[in-house]
Amino acid sequence: MKASRGAPLTPVPLAAAARGAVALAVPLLVGVRTGAVIPAVIAGIGALWGVSQDGPDPYRLRVRRLGCMGGSAALGLLAGELALRCGPPAAVTVCLGATALLAGAVSLRGRLASVSGMHLLLGATVGSGIPVPGPWWQPPLALLAGVALVVVLSATPWLWRRHAIERAAVVAVYRAASEALSAAGSPEAEAARRRLTAALDDAHQVMGRHLTDRDRPRTELGAVREAFDAAVRLGEVTSALVWEGRPLPRRVTDVPLLMAARLLPDGGAASVSPAADLPEPATGPGADSCDTVSPGVRALSELYAESVLHAESVRGRPSGVAVRLPAYPWHGRAAQARYAALLTVCVLVAQLCAVLLHGPRGYWLPMTVAFVYKPDFGPVPRRALHRCAGTVVGVAAIGTVTLLTTDTLVLIGAVAAFGALMAVGVRHHYALATTGLTAVVFVLVDMLGDHRALYSARILDTALAAAIVLVAHFALWPDSAAGRAAAQTEAALAAAHRYRDLAADATPTQRHALRRSAYHRLAEARRAVAHAHGEPGRPGRMGGRDRRLPDQADAIASAERLCDAVSARNVGARRAAAALPVRRCTGACAMGG
Repeated sequence: MKASRGAPLTPVPLAAAARGAVALAVPLLVGVRTGAVIPAVIAGIGALWGVSQDGPDPYRLRVRRLGCMGGSAALGLLAGELALRCGPPAAVTVCLGATALLAGAVSLRGRLASVSGMHLLLGATVGSGIPVPGPWWQPPLALLAGVALVVVLSATPWLWRRHAIERAAVVAVYRAASEALSAAGSPEAEAARRRLTAALDDAHQVMGRHLTDRDRPRTELGAVREAFDAAVRLGEVTSALVWEGRPLPRRVTDVPLLMAARLLPDGGAASVSPAADLPEPATGPGADSCDTVSPGVRALSELYAESVLHAESVRGRPSGVAVRLPAYPWHGRAAQARYAALLTVCVLVAQLCAVLLHGPRGYWLPMTVAFVYKPDFGPVPRRALHRCAGTVVGVAAIGTVTLLTTDTLVLIGAVAAFGALMAVGVRHHYALATTGLTAVVFVLVDMLGDHRALYSARILDTALAAAIVLVAHFALWPDSAAGRAAAQTEAALAAAHRYRDLAADATPTQRHALRRSAYHRLAEARRAVAHAHGEPGRPGRMGGRDRRLPDQADAIASAERLCDAVSARNVGARRAAAALPVRRCTGACAMGG
């Protein structure tokens, strides 16, 4: 299914939606049947947060992320619960301030740390805002039980489709390569090549530690590794052909699909491409003019012959081209300290407003701050807007349901439906995820005994929390996104220049490492610049509308063309990638030079 040439639509994650519905409904049904409603609701909260982190990653990464998230949330819930049971209101404020400071200190250190920090703070807000009767150890264990249910539901398919996710990610690289070759010589060529880079980055992340584990090369995973090795080399050849800028015949553009069908025959190859009916690319003296004129096409034919026709000779030796992608910090220590301080201030101000407006049950304000103030998850204004919009729609939806009925089983069915909606929204749109989460939280809180009509209050609370975040962020840290864009662009240009300077004398393994590092960092820099464009800044400062940002985008585009030219030179396109064009592109890459 395609929206336009080379732009596939993301399918609706029906399996994730089903997991979300089951994970949220089962604890509540068990609680209603057994009479243990309160532990069941806490388990439902754990399942709710688990569904929010149930991504399409490989199973080992899902389990790791859900485990860290669950442990952090349970620890935060325990801290907030103990602070609430201490008696003095100041204990809750101190607990929220301390957890916000810790969460902010770790959140910019990577995706896993960010998720753990956010849920540590979320657990503290819920624990300190919702009194739960019973022993102090019961709520954290119930929360972990809900998360464990999501882990089981998410990871169980590993038993019968162990490497399906890795296989699909690698096949996606071949599809993206075919689309890039089809777009060669057209205005869509650069965009298609960027999609190939994104597919390679995703496959790199999905393969993870499998790239260095080659002890059993004849297993199913060994075949996927070999296909990925060939895909990394295919990326270089494809970049060279795109840089040549000539339209290619279909028998050339379909070669990546034919390679995927031959290298991974058990992964639904028949649906990948009708490549079995296509002629194989010529590699001998009888090749046609297209193959003899273009060194890039010759290199593609040689890669096909080596990877497919002579797969058995390649299978016994490690190719070593599957290198690890470089890690680049989101911000330095000073920025991490500033974010931790700002998050703490926002949480404390929200808690003060919550006490003044709703008394000890006003946990919604600090909880909303914890969700909204995540600059590493995207532009803060957009996240705040989507949070407000999702809250309004979620309140309206669950309000309509409760007007029609108050039957417990019907409400649990509504929780299942909104849980499925949230699971879809996690992969498609934050406002959609917020809609489902808001509706589910209302039912859970009602089952805990808070039957107050808080629909309009929660909308105002969400708007107030978003306003607190936006005022603090843009008054005290308006250039955060622009600073990240500048740092990422500088690192990307340096990686592109290293690729240019060292590729000619490097071994194939080193050359592929240099190339993947350059394209990966260029893609990260492009995303960072787009993020900065989504955040307005002060006039005259490096804000989202500053004039330097278009210059950064131009420099990134020039660096991408430089890398394409170097790739063309590497595969033997000496006539097309002479030294002069490479030097000319290099000059365009230098910011301000």
